[in-house]
Amino acid sequence: MSEPSRPLPLPPSELGLERIVYEKAPPRATITLDRPDVLNALDFRSLRELARACEDVSWDDEIRVLVITGAGRAFCVGADLRTWGEDLLGEPQEYWKWFGAFKDMHDRLREIGKPTIARVNGIAVGGGNELQMACDLAVMADDAFIQHVGLEHGSVPAGGATQWLQLMVGDRRAREIILLGERIPAAQAAEWGLVNRAVPAAELDAAVDRWVEQLTRKLPQTTRYAKQQLNFWRDLAWNGTVGHARDWLSMSMLADETQDAVRRFLERRSS
Repeated sequence: MSEPSRPLPLPPSELGLERIVYEKAPPRATITLDRPDVLNALDFRSLRELARACEDVSWDDEIRVLVITGAGRAFCVGADLRTWGEDLLGEPQEYWKWFGAFKDMHDRLREIGKPTIARVNGIAVGGGNELQMACDLAVMADDAFIQHVGLEHGSVPAGGATQWLQLMVGDRRAREIILLGERIPAAQAAEWGLVNRAVPAAELDAAVDRWVEQLTRKLPQTTRYAKQQLNFWRDLAWNGTVGHARDWLSMSMLADETQDAVRRFLERRSS
């Protein structure tokens, strides 16, 4: 089958998605991470599906705003360490490919050309926090929390956290979040500027609806360029570090420290 002559959006049902639910109700599109049994952890297929859905959103002129959320009690807990243990430990080249999919997802989301909202319905850990940080706006259920535990699992959070936390919350707080690994309750996350606001879970949808309504009143091309300008510091920090991070993290799959940490985590989960 020949390629179309121009980018064409498709009905979500034609994209063959299994890990996410992608819905269009113009002017809004919604992506729901749909692996509640593993707290919406990100495996390779999840990352590819997120990237493909973001590409489709960017092509669909009827869609003005993208909302990202999670199914069940979590927003997203980051990388699926079970698949790391099965496929990536001791395999730096395979991790390099995995992180390439992670980077591609982030780039497509950040460069989507339309406002994005993270509807943080539950806990956001590691790459889950990096996912909500990549969105333009974030509203969080007040019983949720944010946490980074990568330093306990042999993973530097260089998929957005080391690049953007300092921009959002300042240097000292960024170091506190990453180095101490403590839970950041929703109210504290809002106070620090890590999310825009924290609301009771029952009010989450209403808060998202208000923002969608406000955003769709804005001129789409003007908004796109304003977003491009606002992305400057994020892009600078990201593009200057992420390639190095990809290579270092790939080689860390050979390290005893990383392998032991991931295996201990998986043993605790299975016991």
